[in-house]
Amino acid sequence: MKSIVLEAPGRAVVKEVGEPRIGEDEVLLQVRRVGLCGSDLNSYRGRNPLVSYPRIPGHEISATVLDSGTHGEWEAGAVVTVLPYAACGHCAACQRGRPNACRENQTLGVQRDGALTELIAVPATKLYKANLTLKELCLVEPLTVGFHAVGRGRVTAKDTVAVFGCGGVGLGVVAGAAFRGARVIGVDVDDHKLETARKAGASAGINSKTSDVHERLMELTDRRGPDVVIEAIGLPATYRAAVEEVAYAGRVVYIGWAKEEVAYETRQFVHKELDIMGSRNAVPEDFREVIRMLEAKRFPVDAAVTHMVPFDETPAILDAWSHDPAQFTKIMIEVS
Repeated sequence: MKSIVLEAPGRAVVKEVGEPRIGEDEVLLQVRRVGLCGSDLNSYRGRNPLVSYPRIPGHEISATVLDSGTHGEWEAGAVVTVLPYAACGHCAACQRGRPNACRENQTLGVQRDGALTELIAVPATKLYKANLTLKELCLVEPLTVGFHAVGRGRVTAKDTVAVFGCGGVGLGVVAGAAFRGARVIGVDVDDHKLETARKAGASAGINSKTSDVHERLMELTDRRGPDVVIEAIGLPATYRAAVEEVAYAGRVVYIGWAKEEVAYETRQFVHKELDIMGSRNAVPEDFREVIRMLEAKRFPVDAAVTHMVPFDETPAILDAWSHDPAQFTKIMIEVS
């Protein structure tokens, strides 16, 4: 069967690999669509420290059940999405009921081969079925990352939430906060992304290239600052800005991974008595909540997916993305 293989940093090829065999706890899926995210780009560029080569990328999946094995509840032909994380069950995070933060986490396409292939075997417990299209199902996992951050921030309908970064992950934050009834302010350098964020539920957008972010946030929050700031970029400047702009007694949630050291004025941590949290991956309830949101047609699917690409053109789109990432929001690969 055909797969996309990252043979080395900057080198992706279409390659024949052996078909998988299903284990006792698994079902066999025909992969239909795979979305690409920032971790896939970093893997392609050789900047993902969790990836070794060769590696088949891909963890944002919509698929069709081909063989359910011993799991009769999954009939052949069922269209599903997949929770792509595997947890050890024994580490401190797992014991606290937070397997998304497992110390030994194995994510499809990162620590183990992923879904950019024609067939894949996955545990039956990782499948989710919904009344959604292939494109919508393929968006479930990336949206859960933002929804999980919203949950970490304890966002309610009483909150004003500022989202730094309105790319693929940030859109999930916008949609998740809006789905909970919060007022959402998107912050980005791209007017197109800010417009998509409005379609996803943001009531206001700030272009940080053309506006003073601090003054606009003050204007929009009666000089209080946002109750919650969620950072979905991973830059030292936005890491610091999250702490500087959030309201007193506010909450800051970081999704983005800063690639260099970040220097803070730590007085803000204490003076504002802030809750500062990280957010990683997602849990089953995030998948169920995203599915409810998509079934309610509360997300601009067509606006969010900017590129739909045939399977054999994946190496070319990865190269184009690597050379000009600003031109891409969400790439989706048509596998079959």
